[in-house]
Amino acid sequence: MPRQKRIQDYDFWYSFLRHYVDFMVRRSYRDLRYVGRERLPKDGAIIYAPNHTGTLMDAMVLLAMDRSPKVFVARADIFKKPLLKKIFTFLKIMPIMRMRDGIDEVKRNNETIERAVEVLRDRVPFCIFPEGMHQTKYSSLPLSKGIFRIAFQAHELMGTTPLYIVPMGIRYGSFFRFRSTVRVQVGNPINVGDFIREHSDITPQEQMNRMRELLEERLRESIFYIPNDEDYEPTYEICAAVVSKQREHLESEPKYRSMRGMDVYFEANNMTVKHLDYLKRANPELSCELLRLGREAAAMRQRDGITLKSVAVRYPIVSRILKLLIFLVTLPYALAAAVASLPVTLLCRFIFKKFKDQAFRNSVRYLIYLVVWPIVMLLYAIIAFVSAPWQVALIAVLLLLPSPFVADESYRLMRLMVSDYRLWRNKPLRAKYDRIKKLMFEDREDK
Repeated sequence: MPRQKRIQDYDFWYSFLRHYVDFMVRRSYRDLRYVGRERLPKDGAIIYAPNHTGTLMDAMVLLAMDRSPKVFVARADIFKKPLLKKIFTFLKIMPIMRMRDGIDEVKRNNETIERAVEVLRDRVPFCIFPEGMHQTKYSSLPLSKGIFRIAFQAHELMGTTPLYIVPMGIRYGSFFRFRSTVRVQVGNPINVGDFIREHSDITPQEQMNRMRELLEERLRESIFYIPNDEDYEPTYEICAAVVSKQREHLESEPKYRSMRGMDVYFEANNMTVKHLDYLKRANPELSCELLRLGREAAAMRQRDGITLKSVAVRYPIVSRILKLLIFLVTLPYALAAAVASLPVTLLCRFIFKKFKDQAFRNSVRYLIYLVVWPIVMLLYAIIAFVSAPWQVALIAVLLLLPSPFVADESYRLMRLMVSDYRLWRNKPLRAKYDRIKKLMFEDREDK
């Protein structure tokens, strides 16, 4: 009797379509950057442990990091719809139960753990989101025990083969906007065998607790981390308000001078969070004033429909002129692209209504562009080649091919221009941001 196919086994269609799937992942973001890949171990099995903020797109972003196949787990309830179950299984994603699903359901996780151990023994990278659920915040949630149960059980069965848990920090420019940016940082790996040997004087349960603390620490080092407390929103507002000024300070230091784009924003934002934490202890009055201004600025900005992208821009005048020029030059093409992509746009909006959680929108849009847009393009191609000379038809098809992405980009520019204009008109709000910058950096200059 032939052996039943396992999720980690070679699949021709998976390997064949990976090029297209990864290509579409990269087209779903204006900028996709992987940092620290040299830290990935090459001498053993790997468990990826990423933070979880972007639903399916977290898995897709990690999948596109390299050409190796990877096996993932995701919450079991998203497998209930047959079509989604087929898609997730094809993408090598297994279901895992959570406590909220009930004790009886959670007991079924033993099968998932056994399958995960088989994956690792075959040296196929395994990915589990240790927070157990997604959260659209630049923060973290308590880690569940599942990843450590898998790691300890796999370590016992793998003999001399090293096993590593690798924290992966995923940082989106926006949790809800398609064609945003994403930065993935590989954290410092944890060698499971070495850790267990170094802590052989305590019980396995205590070892798991210690490893959980270590992974939490290394995961937070790999992300833009703001403590998820009552000060989260004003802290995030302050980060956006001072990020350009913070960049200037960073770029004056030799070790940061070569950094660009998302990397320097990552360092700048984390530096702001650390400084605010320092002020809470060293200068509570200044800290309270900054947080008060941050809360008031956030309320005013949200009331007037202004995005933080407008607040954080480094050269506002240059940025506004460039946006306007690009928008005007590309407008005719963007209008045609918007009309051509209308079928997928309407389908996206229809399906969005099925999800209360807006975090699923980018995943839905990605899947529709991945599956439905090629079908729509095939229909357009048939119409074009039937009704026009082949040379004209070919040019038309090539121009229409990127239509959804062109339309999304044009809409993004238009939305940002409106936001920029609203911020320019709102002098009280700009005054608050200026006050925040003054208090933050005067404090540093005085030290």
